Amino acid sequence: MFLMSGLTKISQYAGTQGYMEMMGVPGALLPLVILVEILGASMIIFGFKVRITALVLAGFSAASAMLFHNDFSNPAEIDNFMKNFTIAGGYLLLFAVGAGPLSLDNRNK
Repeated sequence: MFLMSGLTKISQYAGTQGYMEMMGVPGALLPLVILVEILGASMIIFGFKVRITALVLAGFSAASAMLFHNDFSNPAEIDNFMKNFTIAGGYLLLFAVGAGPLSLDNRNK
């Protein structure tokens, strides 16, 4: 999900930057957001530094929920808020259990 989201932000850079600014988040942070999404997703996919990456992405998901999906008068935003916290919970579980046996983290074990 984050890999595709990061790639979409590249192709829709100006629109994403404008949306961030409309929500009170500096658009100058967009390159960092793209980096976190693409690099973080890639690290999880390949099983490299999974625990720390999962913790970063859990925080990122929770922050995204609070910054961008906080209009609780809109049912769609409530769904997005819950989705982001569900994703954060999944990443916290991944942080707790660590990478699988085929991951780069476990290649020398």
